[in-house]
Amino acid sequence: MTLYSVVPVEQVFEGAISFVQPLQEVSIQGLLMQVEPLERGQARIVRLLNCPLQKYLDPAFSPGAIISYDK
Repeated sequence: MTLYSVVPVEQVFEGAISFVQPLQEVSIQGLLMQVEPLERGQARIVRLLNCPLQKYLDPAFSPGAIISYDK
């Protein structure tokens, strides 16, 4: 299911989904982003929080992209 909204997903589904892991904020390559931790040191990008404008167009950092990171 895809939901396009300016309201954060946490607020939309507040209390409805209790099994979702909490999101984490991480800085990778100087980009601050919110990610959903997966297994084996990987995470799914939820949204970019602070980065140069051209990085929003980079498919490697688009929401839904899987990245490797150290916890």
